[in-house]
Amino acid sequence: MRRDKSAAVGLVIFFVAMITIVGAVIFTNYKGKSKEDLAKTEEEQPKTEEEKKEPAQITQGDSVQAEITKPSNPIVETPVKEKSLSFSDTTTLAWPIEGNVLMSYSMDQTIYFATLDQYKYNPALVIGGQVGQEVQAVEDGEVVEIKNEAETGTTVTIHMGDGYHAIYGQLGEVYVEKGKRVAQGDIIGSLGEPTKYYSTEGCNLYFQLLKDGNPINPLEYLDI
Repeated sequence: MRRDKSAAVGLVIFFVAMITIVGAVIFTNYKGKSKEDLAKTEEEQPKTEEEKKEPAQITQGDSVQAEITKPSNPIVETPVKEKSLSFSDTTTLAWPIEGNVLMSYSMDQTIYFATLDQYKYNPALVIGGQVGQEVQAVEDGEVVEIKNEAETGTTVTIHMGDGYHAIYGQLGEVYVEKGKRVAQGDIIGSLGEPTKYYSTEGCNLYFQLLKDGNPINPLEYLDI
């Protein structure tokens, strides 16, 4: 009778132990599978915009260069060329100022200079004016010289092309610069007080025309 009880108790204990072991194994497998499923579920979930952005990894010494797209038809600026100066025997000059001719050009015979009280050749026109009266360029040209002369005071020389130069003397103010271009009619300066060589004649413009360095008669070119 006792043996039967002991056998029964042992059998019960065996079954309980087996159930415990099987339950533990099942629980362990379930727990591991749950972790795998959870990890898999997290991977399958859509990433947010921030998570999608991968940070740029730039190591020391690396440089990032922006790619520059060149236009298929680049615009090339063509430098504007200045009009070449041209002057001929048929060119007509504008008058540099409005006024009376006080002393005409004369290289064939001498004429009287009142201030000097003597007769001299005159290689230019002496045109009467008023202090501050504006003087204009008689033709297109380039300013090649600005200087102060004892006889003609502040004097501007403009090259008009082909060896022709116009000289403007007795100026008080000068509005142009050496090396700059002027067009016919541009104001190059204004009249000043006459030098001691023309004190009797009064305020005037000393206007001379040269061809290859030699004086020529301005009246043959001025619009009369």
